[in-house]
Amino acid sequence: MTRLPALLLAALCPAVFAATPAKPLLVIHGGAGVERATMTPEVEAEVRKALTLALTRGHAELAAGKPALDAVTAAITTLEDDPNFNAGKGAVFTHDGTNELDASIMDGATRRAGAIAGVHRVRNPITLARAVMEQSRHVMMVGDGAEAFAKSVGVTLVDPSYFRTERRWEQLQKALREERAGQASTDLETAKHFGTVGAVALDRAGKLAAGTSTGGMTNKRYGRVGDSPVIGAGTWADANCAVSGTGWGEFYLRTAAAHTICTRMGLLKESPTKAGEAVINGEVPALGGDGGAIVLGADGRFAMPFNTEGMYRGWIGADGVAHVAIYPDERAP
Repeated sequence: MTRLPALLLAALCPAVFAATPAKPLLVIHGGAGVERATMTPEVEAEVRKALTLALTRGHAELAAGKPALDAVTAAITTLEDDPNFNAGKGAVFTHDGTNELDASIMDGATRRAGAIAGVHRVRNPITLARAVMEQSRHVMMVGDGAEAFAKSVGVTLVDPSYFRTERRWEQLQKALREERAGQASTDLETAKHFGTVGAVALDRAGKLAAGTSTGGMTNKRYGRVGDSPVIGAGTWADANCAVSGTGWGEFYLRTAAAHTICTRMGLLKESPTKAGEAVINGEVPALGGDGGAIVLGADGRFAMPFNTEGMYRGWIGADGVAHVAIYPDERAP
């Protein structure tokens, strides 16, 4: 059989020789568990503004040709700096009246990952998680050791008082009052205040990344750690899929929620919508949990499943137009 000249073959099958650049996309969440009855117009306006800012900052990284990791980091740090979200500045209080911060990040192309848990003085936990990934031999660091590492690599530390907000303090006092009155039977039931922020991104090179950051659960005890800093539970990214979760962490841990969603997409060839709903609206509530997630595929398809009354969420594509939503009846992709 005569071989076609290389130029002729390239003309007939250009995709063989040059991959089409991916269309950059960023999807974020600011936490599931939103309740309409407790939402004020002022807080809703602030939240929508913050989500839009996070999307804009993350998109700027993608538009400049930066990797997905940079977009994820930019979006999450923006939300960590806003007291309306349970991460960074807006972290909830533990039973003992302290703030314990967790975060993780993962690069889908290499499966490198970094995570931190139980820190008290790290202003932007996602930056420390990324430093663990890029500047250490480890994947996860916790507590005082993580903060010692943060100091050694120049990650910003603050006085613990930085994280105190009256809104979060009153949430703890309310939970303690209910606990004393016998209105809750377990620590977890008094602690079901969701928050958590996260982002997933697809860059021009077609590579994915995911990250998640949280202040945990109001009134949590005993150094409890949820799913957010656990790779495979609250965060996962590989060559085909990226996920960040938000919800009752014990159930995301028990279902390995983020990894399970991506496994369904990879092995079963399910869409982000089908895979996300199977886990978030299927496996998690079947065990007694609830929450949401953002799911992004390498082909640019994405989904934002949740089974609570609302979830702060948003997305922005190559056109640079930010879309923000809170409740189920708002437009979805």
